[in-house]
Amino acid sequence: MRFGITLAAAMLAMTTVAHASAVVGQAAPGFSLKDQDGAEVDLAKLRGKIVVLEWTNPDCPFAQRHANASTMRTLADRYLDRDVVWLGIDSTSYLDAARDRAWRSEHKLPYPVLDDHAGKVGTEYGAKTTPHMFVIDGTGTVVYEGAIDDDAAGDKGKEARNYVAEALDDVTAGKPVKVAETKPYGCSVKYAH
Repeated sequence: MRFGITLAAAMLAMTTVAHASAVVGQAAPGFSLKDQDGAEVDLAKLRGKIVVLEWTNPDCPFAQRHANASTMRTLADRYLDRDVVWLGIDSTSYLDAARDRAWRSEHKLPYPVLDDHAGKVGTEYGAKTTPHMFVIDGTGTVVYEGAIDDDAAGDKGKEARNYVAEALDDVTAGKPVKVAETKPYGCSVKYAH
């Protein structure tokens, strides 16, 4: 009986760890990952800047749609002069830095794509989809988590409400983020199992 309870508690703990997530209003989980060219990117070294994390997968039609529409690239460029650092993260288990490098080049992305094919950082953040977005303020606190916009079907065009742009407008103006959480949409993150 005692063994069964211990085993059940251990399984529950493992489940909790596997579904950990970054929580709005709490400190963002720290990480250090290599980008598509092998350069180390450490979140702790970006303290004082606003950081956008974009989970991506070059094979995902939702990520492809946003790349072809330059959604992320346009936002990254728009906020560059406001101390905003944009980082793509690829937690796709079967992709590597070479594929991320080709993706970045093909879409002329002005920001690095970090290799997390082991899925450690994605799991720590609870990234569910590509894209799945997180905004971290200069103190290292998660201030937004969810979808890039309200256009999962891809049919709203310029009428789409861009939640990340709204969050960045708020945080760069020193205001609380009005819409801090939304439901992300896209392809499921292809974690290793």
